[in-house]
Amino acid sequence: MYTQHYMMLSRNLLYTGLTRAKKLAIIIGSQKAIGMAVRSVNQKERYTQLQQRLTQVGLQQPCF
Repeated sequence: MYTQHYMMLSRNLLYTGLTRAKKLAIIIGSQKAIGMAVRSVNQKERYTQLQQRLTQVGLQQPCF
């Protein structure tokens, strides 16, 4: 992880990478970049179109 890729320094992405590791996770980068990722708590809204996709497959009432 490097500060030059600041758009990718997010807590969610770091968490995903660490939790998907089966046996070992090695983080290569600067402590500053890792700190920036850990401190980033801004959550961006995602546009997945999930509700429309569920409706297309026949789910009339969304469960959320």
